[in-house]
Amino acid sequence: MLLIGPIGPQLSETCPVPADFVRAHTRLAPVPFVPEVRIYQADEPIALWEHTEADGGTEQPPPFWAFAWAGGQALARYVLDHSDLVAGRSVLDLATGSGLVAIAAVRAGAGPVTANDIDPLSLAAARLNADANRVRLRCVAGDLLDTDDRYEVILAGDVFYSRAMAARVLPFLRRAAGPGSLVLVGDPGRAYLPGTGLTARASYDVPVAEELESVPVRHTTVWQVSE
Repeated sequence: MLLIGPIGPQLSETCPVPADFVRAHTRLAPVPFVPEVRIYQADEPIALWEHTEADGGTEQPPPFWAFAWAGGQALARYVLDHSDLVAGRSVLDLATGSGLVAIAAVRAGAGPVTANDIDPLSLAAARLNADANRVRLRCVAGDLLDTDDRYEVILAGDVFYSRAMAARVLPFLRRAAGPGSLVLVGDPGRAYLPGTGLTARASYDVPVAEELESVPVRHTTVWQVSE
C-alpha cells in the first residue's frame, strides 16, 4: 500500500536500509495464498505501529509493508499463474508495500521490475524480501502519481482504501492503460474501488489477518483497468 505525500521520486538500485527494524519486528514466513513466496511479516499490527512511531520519534504511516494484504496476494497469485502476461516485460509495482507483487512478477519472468513506495520502511522490507526470495528489484522511492513514465505492465494491490488515495491513483492508472500497456489491480472490495472502467480477470477467496480485516478470508478480484 502507498501513502500519498509530497516526497519527490529518488531512484536507487538499493532500497533505503532501515533493515534492522524490519527484521526485529517481523518474521520470515510463506504468504498464505502465495506459499512459494516468503516475506517478513508482523504478527500484531497495533504493536508494530507503536514501535514504528517510538523508533522514529514522530507520527509514522501505518506499517502496510509488514502484512500480506488481500489485493496483493490475489495479484501475486494471478501473475504467477499467468506468467505470459508479464514475462519479458517492464513492470511497475505501484505502492509495493512488502514487495510481494513485485517479487511475483520477477518470479514470473518479468524484467526489469520496479518496486515503488514513499515509505522507506516499505522499500527496506521489499529489498529484504527480494533477497529472501533470491530475486532482484529496482526500487524507486517517492510519489510517482503525477508522472507519465511508461511501463509495459503496472500492478497495484489494495490502492483504493481511501477517498484521497483513489482520487490520485485512478487517473495515474488510467493514463497508463494505453496501447501496449497492461494495468492490473487487486482489490477485495475496498470502499473507493471505482465502479466503471474495470474488467474482472479473476476472483479468489484469500486468507487474511483477522486482526486487520475482521474476517479470516476476503473475496478478492483482479481487475484490468481501461483508459
